[in-house]
This record gives sequence, C-alpha cells and structure tokens, in this order.
Amino acid sequence: MTKLFSGLFSGLLSGDFPRSRVLTLLLLVVFLALANAPFLTTGARALNTAATICIYIVLVASYDLLLGYTGIVSFAHTMFFGIGAYGVGLALAGDGDATWGMVFRGVALAVVVSLVLAFIIGLFALRVRAIFYAMITLAVASSFAVLAQQFSDFTGGEDGKTFSVPELLSPGYQMFEREILGRAIDGKVITYYIVFFGCLLLFLFLLRIVNSPFGRVLQAIRENEFRAEAIGYRTVVYRIWANCLAALVATLAGALMALWLRYVGPKTTLGFEIMTDILLIVVIGGMGTMYGAVIGAALFILAQNYLKTLMEQASGAAEGLPWLAVLVHPDRWLLWLGVLFILSVYFFPTGIVGKLRSRRAAPH
Repeated sequence: MTKLFSGLFSGLLSGDFPRSRVLTLLLLVVFLALANAPFLTTGARALNTAATICIYIVLVASYDLLLGYTGIVSFAHTMFFGIGAYGVGLALAGDGDATWGMVFRGVALAVVVSLVLAFIIGLFALRVRAIFYAMITLAVASSFAVLAQQFSDFTGGEDGKTFSVPELLSPGYQMFEREILGRAIDGKVITYYIVFFGCLLLFLFLLRIVNSPFGRVLQAIRENEFRAEAIGYRTVVYRIWANCLAALVATLAGALMALWLRYVGPKTTLGFEIMTDILLIVVIGGMGTMYGAVIGAALFILAQNYLKTLMEQASGAAEGLPWLAVLVHPDRWLLWLGVLFILSVYFFPTGIVGKLRSRRAAPH
C-alpha cells in the first residue's frame, strides 16, 4: 500500500519532489490552505485572495516555462492572460441567459487566438536576439492593450464589462439546503473549486512538461543554445512550442480569472502592472522551478492584500512612539513591499525554492 501511494504521488509530481523538508512543509501548508479556504473563513476578501493565489500560481508557472526553463524573456504573457479573460467575458456578455456552451465557446476561441498569435510571434521573433524579442513582445502586448481600450463598444473600453455566469456559478445558487462545516455551498464556493481544481490540473500539466524529455531539451537550450543546436535539436522549433504551451496555460488562467470575477477589463488582465508582478514573483520564488511559483505567488499576493492592514494595526499600536507610527504608516505599504522584495533577493539570490534546495544539497 505504501509503495502504491508513493508511486501515485511520484506520478502526480512527475518525479519532481521538493527535495527539502522545509519546502515540503511550505507547499503542504499552501495546498491545504487553498483546498480548504472556503471553510477556513467566511470573509469574501480572504476567499478572493485564495482564488487570486491559485490563478497567479498557474500564470507565473507558465511564464517560468519561458523564462526559467527556456531562457526566453517575453512581455506578452499578460496579453494571452487577457485573451482568455476577454474570450469568456465577451461570450457571456450578451443579453440572454449564460450557458456552459457559451463558456466553452469563449474559451475555445480564446485558445485558438492565443495559439495563433503565439505561433506567429514565435515564428518571426524567436529568430532574433533576446533583447529584440523582448522588445517585440512588449510592443505587441502594448498594442493589444490599446486595442482593448479603443474598441469600447465591443470590449467596454477602460471600464470593461460585467457579465452573468451559468446558474450553477451564481452567488444566489444553493447546492444543498444545509450548510457543510458552517458554510453554505453556494455558487461562489462552486466557482472557487472550479478555479482551484482547474489551476491544480494546469500546474500538474506544467510540472509534467518540464520533467519530460521535452523539458530537458528546453533546459539545454537555456544553458547553451548553440550546443543544443549542434547535437541535433532544432532549437527554434522547441522555443516556439514552449511559447505556445505557455500561452495556452496563460489563456486558461485568464478564463478562470474572468469566471471568478464575473468581470473583464484592461486593468485586471492586460495591465503592465500584472507583468511586473509576474516577474517579481518569479524572482522571489526562484526561476527554473515550478514550486517557486507556488511559494512566490502565495507570499506576494498575501503581502499585496494584507500588508497595508497589518501596517494599520502596527501604526495604531505604536501611537506612543510617533517616529515608529510614521515609519509604519499604511500609506507607506508599497515602500515596505519594495523593501521586503530587496531583502528577499539579497538573502535568497536564487529564490526561496532555489535556496532551500541548495541547502538540502549542500554537504554537511
């Protein structure tokens, strides 16, 4: 029985174990907290934070497939995220009743558009040097964001669009008459678990990719593209495949975000701030490791949502020390978030996961 569970666990993780007791504990805490989030608190803010963490784990992991595993610097990732969100949002924004067929059609159309764009961008841009590719993707992503704002009759412009969802996902829907563990199983809880399990499957899919022979080739390209080309691998083909796979997962993450928010707009899916958040999370968690997306996203989103609240409490408690109250004033939360990021880079130059794994591998 033990061998059966060990084999099943190894299969789910594609043989990529955390290789650190501390990391294993952190991953377990994050997983259990997200899996039980609707029953740990009844607050809407906490549940929204948990759903955002789930989506950002997948979004960051898909970007790390490009940056950490293949060595591709792209600024178009939020474009694919936005395409997924707009695909669902525009499909459900009509006057009629929302149906699952509309959801699936919106997702399918978004996936097709993303894959075509990712292929075209990869086909033409991945043949140039890295800095030029980064600039091309930045230009394409910026153009797409401008188009989303300009076509206001279709996309809602800067205001975006709100839309209805299938009845099963509506907040007024009740699956059971009685509460379970003190929580009514309504449409919001059902939507959360669709987001949670959808993100879990996408994360395991990415974990499988990076631990497959295909993933090994991507890492070889990252380390030395000329050597990978010399031993017979068509590096451009592999890089285009990586670009398309990352775009696919980012699109599906955007679709889940739209379903959760029941709203789609430029600031929630296409803003450059989202791209900078992704880059920060990759650096905090550690490049070239899927588990870095889990730890980095959890810490970063929690800091974004609760650091200001904690500083308000600290400022109130430090009223007797005016200099300290001014220092931890909640209006300075972005400053302290920046300080925390600098400290994390200083003490964890390879990211939190990289540091924990290196400590594990170091001889005693």
